[in-house]
Amino acid sequence: MPTTTTTTSPGGTFTLADGLTVSRIGYGAMQLAGPHAFGPPADRAAAVEVLREAVRLGITHIDTSDYYGPYVTNEIIREALHPYPAGLHLVTKVGALRDADGGWPPALAPDQLRQAVHDNLARLGLDALDVVNLRVGGLDRPEPGSVAEPFQVLAELREQGLIRHLGLSTVTAEQVAEAQRIAPVVCVQNFYNVAHRVDDELVDSLAAQGIAYVPYFPLGGFDPIQSATLNAVAGRLGATPMAVALAWLLQRSPNILLIPGTSSVAHLRENVAGAALTLPPDAVAELDTIA
Repeated sequence: MPTTTTTTSPGGTFTLADGLTVSRIGYGAMQLAGPHAFGPPADRAAAVEVLREAVRLGITHIDTSDYYGPYVTNEIIREALHPYPAGLHLVTKVGALRDADGGWPPALAPDQLRQAVHDNLARLGLDALDVVNLRVGGLDRPEPGSVAEPFQVLAELREQGLIRHLGLSTVTAEQVAEAQRIAPVVCVQNFYNVAHRVDDELVDSLAAQGIAYVPYFPLGGFDPIQSATLNAVAGRLGATPMAVALAWLLQRSPNILLIPGTSSVAHLRENVAGAALTLPPDAVAELDTIA
């Protein structure tokens, strides 16, 4: 396990709450499991090395869930990094399970949520979880309905000291507001990238409140972003399209935190390098036309 990190955080930092400051470039651990986050990885040792390299690169924000695998990702994180370096923050999510076919059935009943929190604690080897996101929507978009009952369960676990901070995933602005009437929300994790910008208004609203917005699938997910405009801008800047897509997100709003996932050390380094890329105004204007 690495004992040192770089002196700077990729992309700078963002403070989610008192005592919880993270690098704006984080690492999404979903791809440490097998294809489509199901089953074990083909190369477990390589997965361990990706996590250790992330810490060496200065990443202090790792996003995970016990239903990745299931269980596999959290077990690999513990193997690679426990005891965890000071300043490293693990963010997990609850609200779903995996079935035998790799599906993602919801698991929002109170007993299911409590069990999920305890399972995350046990597999990660923690006494308390830094942030737990309640995931309530579909695979890539919110669904209507109240989030009050499941969020109240997590708020009670927070009061018990098992969770330090709460977030939401795959939700609408109205669902965020409903949850905020129960307990503070420090982050929202929705589907968003340079080509998928349904949440533009929500990003700005959360920024005004000092709440982090964490786009999942920042590079398009299982089907990477395909765009002639993105490729053209990247070519002019001498960068990869994925680096440009990440740089666009970082410049889109100061409350955006990135969690690109990869099972490759080389791709991880490319993602971090994207944090150092500054897009000129004309490039940003051109990229804004993609959506």
